[in-house]
Formats: sequence, structure tokens, C-alpha cells
Amino acid sequence: MATNTPSVLIVEDEPDLATLYATWLEDTYDVETAYDGEEALEAIDETVDVVLLDRRMPVLSGDEILSTIREDGLECRIAMVTAVEPDFDIIELGFDDYLVKPVSKAELLQIVDQLLLRSSYDEQLQRFFALSSKNALLKAEKSDAELRSSEEYAQLQDQLAVLRVQVNETMEELLERDGYRRLCQDISRGSVRQDSG
Repeated sequence: MATNTPSVLIVEDEPDLATLYATWLEDTYDVETAYDGEEALEAIDETVDVVLLDRRMPVLSGDEILSTIREDGLECRIAMVTAVEPDFDIIELGFDDYLVKPVSKAELLQIVDQLLLRSSYDEQLQRFFALSSKNALLKAEKSDAELRSSEEYAQLQDQLAVLRVQVNETMEELLERDGYRRLCQDISRGSVRQDSG
């Protein structure tokens, strides 16, 4: 049965932590857990929207799983949720976001929400560019009189106008949320520095 509820795959080799994350997310999302890389690769397919991926796991590392997911061309969003502090090696990795453990329920919910919003924005942009290409082609090939008299062209213009508004609204929301997230991180880092000082 098809569902509109976004799906999240948690890949975490510590069962207690995987269960905790699943509990935090299950009221909002369809959640599945995998406790190692092989389970993760079996579980992931085109229906998975977001993967929360630990980097350090036995047998297959999170980096190897990430690489396989990207090589397979799956369109899901991936956040590394790991105790591994980021280093310059992350530049080459194909993840969408990175959280260092421990993470709170609010952080986890926020990152999933943010990644789903980015996916929505990507889909809107792809549709916008596809319609814009059609618009440009018709403008180049048809006369102004033909364009004005075409019902289909008028509908295309309406679709472009609506989509332009949606893209702008989603972009504003992305910027607001990312700004809020960064502000919270800065405040958190500031309080940690004060406590240790």
C-alpha cells in the first residue's frame, strides 16, 4: 500500500541507540532500522527518503555504505549521525548533512525535516527548469501571435508562475531553518566554552 509518509532508514550498530532514534521518529515518519551495513544495503531502495547513517560500524563502514548508495543512483538524502569528528576527508563524501553524537531528539527531527525539505526543493527546481526549457523553446520557435493564441502556452505560463512562487517560498523556509539551526549550534558551542572556562 502506497503511503505519503516519508520513510527513514536508521543505520546504527548500537541497538539501544537505533531503538531510541526510531522511537523519536516513529510518530512522524515510517522508520526502519538496520544494525549493520549489509542489512542497510538490503533495506535501502527507491522508497527510502532519508538515511541516518553511522560512520563507524563493523564489516561495512558508513562511508562504504554511502558510496554504494550513491553509486546505485538512489535519490535519498543521507545524514551521517556519528561519533566520528569531521575531518577533511568529509569533503569527498556524498552525504547531505553531518551530526556528531550525542544528538538530541530535536536535532534528529530537525535534520530529517530539513533533508525532506531539501528534497522537495530539488523536485520543485527540476520541474521549474523543465518547464522553463519548454517555455524558452516555444518562444524561440513560435511567433508572438501564436504564443498569445495558444491555450497550452497560457497554461504553461500559469504553471511557471505558481512554481516560481513555490520555489521561492521553499528556499526562504530552507534559509530560515538553516539559520535557526546554525544559531542554536553557535549558542550551544558558546555555552560549552563558558562552562569549560
